[in-house]
This record gives sequence, C-alpha cells and structure tokens, in this order.
Amino acid sequence: MDLRRRVKHLQALALAYQQDPGLVGAKQLTVLRAHVENIWNTYTDAFGRRAVEEGNKSEVTTSDESDSDIDEDGEILEPDYDVLQEMGDESMRLTGEMMDQADEKRKEAFDALEKGSLQRALELFTEAIKLNPQSSVMYVNRASVFVKLKKPTAAIRDCNKASEINSKSVLPYKWRGKAYVLLGQWKKAAEDFTTACQWGCDEETKALLQMVQLRLQKIVEGHRKYEQKQQLKAIQDQLEKVRLALEEQESVQREENSWDKMARAGQKHLKFIFMLLDPRMLTAFLDVVWNPENIYRYQKKNFLIRLTHKP
Repeated sequence: MDLRRRVKHLQALALAYQQDPGLVGAKQLTVLRAHVENIWNTYTDAFGRRAVEEGNKSEVTTSDESDSDIDEDGEILEPDYDVLQEMGDESMRLTGEMMDQADEKRKEAFDALEKGSLQRALELFTEAIKLNPQSSVMYVNRASVFVKLKKPTAAIRDCNKASEINSKSVLPYKWRGKAYVLLGQWKKAAEDFTTACQWGCDEETKALLQMVQLRLQKIVEGHRKYEQKQQLKAIQDQLEKVRLALEEQESVQREENSWDKMARAGQKHLKFIFMLLDPRMLTAFLDVVWNPENIYRYQKKNFLIRLTHKP
C-alpha cells in the first residue's frame, strides 16, 4: 500500500478513536501506536539521510525566468532594461551609396573589435544600422557586441529585430541563445540553440546546446529532489500528528481504566462494611465470641455465606 494512503488511514482511525474511545481496546491501541512509531522512525531516518546527503547542495530556484544561479562562466546577470539602443528607420529608402557606407562602418567596427574597443565597435555598428536598417546582419553584429559587454537584454532586442528582417537566419538564434545564457534563462536558450542547430549547427552552437541541456537536466533533477524532500517532510509531520494523537488517547484510556479499578475496589469494600453492620451479623458475632461452640448454628445462614463467599 502507498505510504500516503497508509498515513491517511491511520489519521482516519485516530479521528474515529477520538470520537469513540471505546472503539479500540487498550492492548490494541498500544500495538497500533507502536506500529505508527515504527513507520514514523523509518521515514524520519530516511528523511534525515536525504537531508544530510543534500545538505551541501544549493536550494532549487523555482523562478520560470531564471532556473539557476550559475552559468558556464559562473555569472548570471540582471536584465539591462536601462539600455535602449537606437534602431534604424525601416521605412527609409535605401540607396546603393548608403549600403556601401554601412558596409564601411561595419568593417571599421570589426577593426575596433580586434583592438578590443567594444564601445567604439558598438557605436560604429549603430551608425551602420542607421545607414542600412534593413540588414539583419547589422543587428546581429551589434547584438554580439552587447553580449560581450554583458548587456543581454539589449542583445535580445537586436536579435529579435534581425529575426523579423530575416526569419531564416541562424545567427539571431545563436546570439539570442547566448544572451539568454547570461540571464540564466536556460529553457529559452535551449530553444534558440536547438533552432540554430536545425538550420546549420556549428561546433560552438552545438557545444552551447549540450551545455544548456545538461544544465536543464540538473535543474529538473534538483526540482525532483526538492519535491521529494518536501513530500517526505509532509509525511513525517502527518505521522507525528497521528502518533501524538494515539499516544494521548492511550494515556486517557489508561487513566480511565485506573479510575474504574479504584471504583470497583471501593464498591467491594463498602459492601463488606455494610454487611458487617447488619444487626444479624453483629448478633451472631457476639454469640460466637461468648459461646464459640455456637458457631455451628450459623454455618448455613445466608448472610454469613455472602460474607465468607469469595467472588
């Protein structure tokens, strides 16, 4: 039988006994309480061992947006809502000269990246976007810089825009997945890396997908262990309540039994005293004291038979 059902049955029995103490005898109650204590000790020990085994593990995070406090670099970032990058005007009419100027700015931005000047590269990619706002690649390039600058929310905006312009491009999903990793949003990251791999997976994206999937497995396992721990704790509390209820009822029954015995003993002594005060008894007693041989007169007297008869 499942443990939860056994606990519910024991709770129902304890409640029934509280309503009708005569339902279970003292010996049966003692056996039942011992049985509950045995179950309680067994699952308390199991709960204790699990607590020790998991004592050094971090608490499981239940947030839908951030499932863990650690990513591959050991850092989870807060959303950067304060960063509002400039977006290009898609309604503007492009010319060949504007597209050439945008490409030139893009090259200058890559040169700045090679020199480690991230902020300058960001400015140049923004200028390129303003010159050619219909280029998905320009937004992806700027998103990559936002990721390097630890600005994942801004990177996600650029990747979303890039996907709107070209929904079949792999790069927006790859870089948006990296941004989600920085935010600790592992499920969304896995979805983007999976999509990227379906359309053209490189080794880096494949490795990132495997890392995120492993993280998700650990999260699921952590949730499972946490829920199991909570269930064990609930079972322990329920068994403790049942055990205490039975112990209390057993104590009450012992006390009632003790008073019953005292009352029966008192009634027996009172009967004996009343019989001694019977005038016939007193007369016979005095007669025998003064004339011992007269004891044979009273051997068949009913009041003497009742006095000397053992119940």
